[in-house]
Amino acid sequence: MKHKITLIPGDGTGPEISEATVKVVEATGVDIDWDVNNAGAEVYEKEGTVLPERVLESLRKNKVGIKGPITTPVGTGFRSVNVAMRKIFNLYACVRPCKSYPGVKSRYENLNIVIVRENTEDLYAGIEFELNKPETLELIDFIKEKKDIAIKRDSGISIKPISVSGSEKIIRYAFEYAKKNNRKKVTGVHKANIIKFTDGLFLETFRRIAKEYPGIESEDRIVDNMCMQLVQKPEIYDVLVLPNLYGDIISDLAAGLVGGLGVAPGANIGDEIALFEATHGSAPKYKGLNKVNPTAMMLSAVLMLKHINEQKAADVLESAIAYIIKQGKYVTYDLKPNRNDPSAVGTSEMADAIVRKIKELS
Repeated sequence: MKHKITLIPGDGTGPEISEATVKVVEATGVDIDWDVNNAGAEVYEKEGTVLPERVLESLRKNKVGIKGPITTPVGTGFRSVNVAMRKIFNLYACVRPCKSYPGVKSRYENLNIVIVRENTEDLYAGIEFELNKPETLELIDFIKEKKDIAIKRDSGISIKPISVSGSEKIIRYAFEYAKKNNRKKVTGVHKANIIKFTDGLFLETFRRIAKEYPGIESEDRIVDNMCMQLVQKPEIYDVLVLPNLYGDIISDLAAGLVGGLGVAPGANIGDEIALFEATHGSAPKYKGLNKVNPTAMMLSAVLMLKHINEQKAADVLESAIAYIIKQGKYVTYDLKPNRNDPSAVGTSEMADAIVRKIKELS
C-alpha cells in the first residue's frame, strides 16, 4: 500500500535530520510518497510567514505528517509553529515515549515510560492579559468584585482552562493506548490539592474514567511528588497522563532519565490528523555540519509507521536503530562515551549504518 505523507524538513539542522530519516524509512520497504512542504524561520524570510497555507493544506489532505525541528522567529505573531499546528488541527494528544536504549549514557536502565500530555488546554491555551492593558485592569477589577481577591495592578495574567470534555478525551486516549500496547498501569498527574477547580476537575475525570478500564491498574500522583518519584524510582511507572503544562515539564524530565532529547520521539495525535516530530530544537549553530544525532526523528518515524499500520517496518527500524546505538561504532559524537571521540560519525553516516542493518534484518 502506498502512503502519502507530509514531510516538513524544518530549519537549522532539520533538513539533515529529515534526510537521514527519509533514508532509513525508505530502507524498510514501505511505499511512501513524500509531500515535502517547509515551515519556520527560513520560510519566513522568503514568504513572510512561518506557516504557509500550503503546509496546512498538505496535512489536511494527507492526514499524516512528520517534521524536523523548526525555529520560530521572534516577532512574527506565532509563539511557536509547533503550538500553532497543534491548535489548528486539534492535535489534542502529545505522546512522548521515553525508553532506555543500551549504549545511550544514562543513570538508569530498562526504563519504558510513555508520557501522554493534553495538548490544547491549560496555561498553554495562550489566554493572556498583558501588564497595564485596559482589559487586564478590567479583569483585575472584575475578580475583585466577584471573588473579593485583590490582584496587584502591576500584574500580567494567564488563564488556565481545563474542561471536562478535554480531560475525558486525553484520559481515555491514555487508557486506550495502554490497552492497545499491553501496558499495565496509567498514572494521572495533577495538583488538585491546591488548584481545585481545574486540576481537581482533571483528577475527578481521571478517577471516573479509570473505572471503565478494570483490567488496567490506575493511580494518581501530585505533580511535585511525581517529579521526585521519577528520579527515585522511575521503573515503577508505565503510562502517565497529564494536563498540558505538567506534561511539557515531565516529558523533558522523563527524556532526561533515558539520555536526553536526542533520543526522545514525539507524536501529536488528533481525531483526523497525526504529526510526528523530533522533540529537540533546531540547533542552527550546527546547520550544514553533518554532526547532529538523528535518533529522535528516526524514532518518531517508528511511531509514524505504527500509526499507518506498518508494524513490521516499525519494529525493524527500531531494532536497527537500537543495534547501531548499542554497537556504538557508527554513532554521532553525543552518543559516544567521550563526546570528543574522533571516531564519531556524522548524521548521514549514522543513517547509512542503520540502513545496512535494516537490510540484514529484513
